Amino acid sequence: MTLDFLFFSSSFIIHHSSFLRMHELSIALSIVELAQEEAERRGGVRVDAVHLRLGPLAGVVKEALLGSYEMASAGTTMAGSRLIIEDVPIVVYCPQCQAQRLLSSVQRFCCPECDTPTGEVVHGKELEVFALEIEE
Repeated sequence: MTLDFLFFSSSFIIHHSSFLRMHELSIALSIVELAQEEAERRGGVRVDAVHLRLGPLAGVVKEALLGSYEMASAGTTMAGSRLIIEDVPIVVYCPQCQAQRLLSSVQRFCCPECDTPTGEVVHGKELEVFALEIEE
C-alpha cells in the first residue's frame, strides 16, 4: 500500500465567495465531486483523505461540513475517505504598523499591537482543497 499526496494547483481552489450562500451539504458534494474528478484524471486511484483549509470567515460550520462530507461521500468511490480540515487563523494587514497581524477575535478587527481598526483580511476566508491522500 502506497500513500501519496497530490497537491493541487490554484485551478482546484474552491473559492469561498462561490459558496457564500450554500449549505454545508452542497459544499461537501462539491468537494467529493472535485476529488472524484481528480482521482479519475489520475487513472482511477483511490482517495483516502481530502485535505481542506478552512478559515473562520468562510461562512462554513466545520462540524456541519464534516458530517455533510460523510453523507456526500456515501455510496460513491469516495465512501470511507476522510475529510481533514486545517483551521486557518484570521490574519489582517495593519496600515499603521505596515505589517500582517494575527487576530485573536473575530468580533474585533483591530491590530493587536497598536489597536488601529483594519478590514484588510489577508487570511481567514479560505475554503480550499489543497491535497488528496491517494492509494495506488
